[in-house]
Parts: sequence; structure tokens; C-alpha cells
Amino acid sequence: MFLSAILIGVGSFVYTSNLVKTLKTEERRKVEMWAEATRLISSSDSSQNLEFLSSIITEGNTTIPVILTDGHDNIIASRNFNLSRSDDPGYMLIRLEKIKKKNEPITIDLGNEFINYIYYKDSTILTRLKYYPVIQLVLIILFILVSYLALSSSQKAEQNQVWVGMSKETAHQLGTPTSSLAGWIEILRNKYPDIPFNRELALDIERLEKVTERFSRIGSKPLLSDDNIIKLILRTVEYLKTRSSSKITFDLDFYADKEIIIPVNAPLFEWVIENISKNAIDAMEGSGQITIKITETGKNACIDVSDTGKGIPKSTYKKIFSPGFTTKQRGWGLGLSLAKRIIEEYHSGKIFVRYSEAGKGSCIRIIMNKET
Repeated sequence: MFLSAILIGVGSFVYTSNLVKTLKTEERRKVEMWAEATRLISSSDSSQNLEFLSSIITEGNTTIPVILTDGHDNIIASRNFNLSRSDDPGYMLIRLEKIKKKNEPITIDLGNEFINYIYYKDSTILTRLKYYPVIQLVLIILFILVSYLALSSSQKAEQNQVWVGMSKETAHQLGTPTSSLAGWIEILRNKYPDIPFNRELALDIERLEKVTERFSRIGSKPLLSDDNIIKLILRTVEYLKTRSSSKITFDLDFYADKEIIIPVNAPLFEWVIENISKNAIDAMEGSGQITIKITETGKNACIDVSDTGKGIPKSTYKKIFSPGFTTKQRGWGLGLSLAKRIIEEYHSGKIFVRYSEAGKGSCIRIIMNKET
């Protein structure tokens, strides 16, 4: 469709341009014929009235603006100018100066060193026709753009439907084994209360239930409620610590007992922090430091998650948040894409790469609004 529109537009533009050139040549030829007729009549009868000569030039001409002058550019006659102002000498002199710039004048040699000039410009029809291919091309480009945007929106909507369907199916499939595992954990707790890993197993089951809930809610707008993001970040970090390499350290650059209350969906916000942290762990290849710093600026809270990993190339700063973009051999490249959607669409915040340096690490900044 795009190529067809381009070919139609270019073909139409070329055809119309050639047509304009042909008409322009025909108009000059017509004016030259009037000039020649005037010269012949003048040479056959030297006493010919100048008004009759000017009528020869303007006879049947209803579209081409022309001005007949003597050898000193004194206006003898004119045609196809503003009728209400054609008797105004000042107005016609201005028109004459402008029309001189349009086309070369046609000289009428009347003999005995008498010379007249015919100045003319393109007819109103030709002037309109000149702009026609440009307007036509603009309309075709607009048509292409609208078609492209419509097709792109349709594809995105279709992709969203696929992701939503997959998410809900995943949640459905996870629901049954998760409930079963929760039951088995409860039996273990009652029968073997002293087993030390009971608590960690319970936390994993709780995490699975949260994941199931998150997937089941994809596609619907989540509810926000006032919550302390410090508490949510601490809970997420505590969970990640026991499930990461001992060579990964977490540095929390904020007061643990402080409260920053923000309208937030807790499970989704924790998911964002978890995703960013896991990407940082992958970038550090299992060894390094993750620093989480929280600062407040007026109506916003800024959360910086930095690592000591391999860094992000500047050319991919925006690409890392695109669906499907990943540098890992496993995974679908949806983690940061979902994080961006959760922060920007659901929480009206911002998420972006604050800085990155090859071999030294990166920093992802999240800006959350304290008020929605």
C-alpha cells in the first residue's frame, strides 16, 4: 500500500508538472501570436489606432494577465487585472514591476524605431495548476501517514491482546499448582514446625501467588492506594538477598524507618523493583553491588537503582524498554517493558536510564508522583 501510494504520487506529480510546462509554453506562444498580429497590422497601416492594436492583444484573452507598453515602459493597455484598480496608475506600475520578474517580455517592432513590449504572467488557471501537484503530493503523504499509523495501532492492539491472553492463561496455569503447594507447606508447618526452610518456602509460595495475581491483572487498570514505598522496597530487597549470589551486595542509601507515602499498587511496584534489580544482577554476572538511593524533590520521589555491571550502550538507552529487546539468551525481553508500562501508564511516573558507563555500571531512575 505504501509503495503503491508513493508510485501514484510520483507519477501524478511528474504528469502534472509536464502538463504545466506544456501549458506554459502554449501561453507564451499565444502571446507571441498576438504580438505578431499586432506587428503585421501596424506595418500595413501606420495610422492604425493604438486602441485597436491593444484590442488585438486582449481579444479573446480572459485568463492571461498582460500589459502593453511603449519602448519607455509607459503603459498603453492591460488585461485581466483587478478591474476596480486597473485605472489606478500607481497600482498598475506596481503590477508592471512584479510582472517583469515572471517572464521575458515579447518585443513588437512597429518600424521607424517604434517598439512596444508585451509583459505577461501565467494565467490564473496555470497558477492554480502549479500548486496542484504539491497539494496532491501532500495529501498522498498524509494518506500514507494516516494509513501507517492506523496499521501500526492495529498491530499494537493485536499484540496487546496476545500478551494479555498469554498472561491470563499463565495466571490460570500457575493458580492450581500454587494453591497445591500452599497446602503442602501448611502440612509441613504443622507436622514439622522446626524445619528451618519452612519460612523461606512460605515466602516463595507467597511470591508465586503475587506473580499469579500480577499476570491475572494484566490488561486491566490496577487500583492505587497510599503506601510506604520504603517498606515495599525493603521487602523486595529482603526477598532478593536470600535468592541471589553471596557475591551480590545491596547498599540502601536511605533511612529504613522513614516513610514516603505515595499512591501505588504494591504488587506491581514491587515487581518493577524486582525486575530492575534482576537485570542489574545479570549485568554484573553474579558479582557486584546494587545501590538503591531515594530522594525527594517537591511533589516527586526519585528512586535510583545503580549497579557495577558492564553498562548499557547509549544507543540502546530507549530500546531496553521496548518489548522483546534483550541481550540475554533466555527470556522474552518483557521485564523492563512491563516496568515502563507500570510506572508511566499506571502510576503517571517516569523511568529512564539516568547514566551508564561501559565497564563501570548503570543507573535506572524512577520518578514517582506523590499525588495522582
